[in-house]
Amino acid sequence: MKDMEKINKLLEIIKESDNIVFFGGAGTSTESGINDFRGKNGVYNTKYKGYNPEDILHIDFFISHRKIFNDFLKEKMNFKNCKPNKGHYALVKLEELGKLRAVITQNIDSLHQKAGSKNVLELHGTIAYFQCLSCGRKEEEYFSCDCGGIVRPPVTLYGENLNEEVVEKAIEYISKAETLIICGTSLVVYPAAYYIKYFKGKNLIIVNGTETSYDEKADLVIRDNFGEVFDYIGKKL
Repeated sequence: MKDMEKINKLLEIIKESDNIVFFGGAGTSTESGINDFRGKNGVYNTKYKGYNPEDILHIDFFISHRKIFNDFLKEKMNFKNCKPNKGHYALVKLEELGKLRAVITQNIDSLHQKAGSKNVLELHGTIAYFQCLSCGRKEEEYFSCDCGGIVRPPVTLYGENLNEEVVEKAIEYISKAETLIICGTSLVVYPAAYYIKYFKGKNLIIVNGTETSYDEKADLVIRDNFGEVFDYIGKKL
């Protein structure tokens, strides 16, 4: 780890806080073997069956090319064998200690739940399972439902609105938090930067490998990896 002085400062802040909210992006999953979408090896960088991945992940494409959509998820976005990293497990410990009130994530891999976190708000939904929109049946893999209903993962596609209930809960947790820890996101893409403005607490912490648009407003900025930093934190608590 690069800056132990700052990491130990974060440790002290966490020790003194009992109302922490964690806001995470793609960078929290890279140590689990999941590339971010727009990174060097991201899924957006190559076409699939002649289509741009961003087009495939649009609601209109899902409606008109359902088989290609499902094939794309199975071949290019199958995270079932990916396991939580040390950072995920450290957050579980923070929650068990009564310090972490909520995990708010932009990711759709459900690794936080796999690790054992209980209160997870998935802003963009998840592709961890498929669900029939008519009868509610759920399965880990795609299935053709006996009731004839449309089957899809509960993920927010391009062209769809975010789940209002999840958004409202996220804003409520952030607005009431004493400490907000932002990790693995550049805070450029909506809705990340939108939510941060609701934070009125004491400690705004950013843990990210690269610069973010909120670095100057943060009380503490750590340029390091999510898993390593929080594994250290978890072991010291």
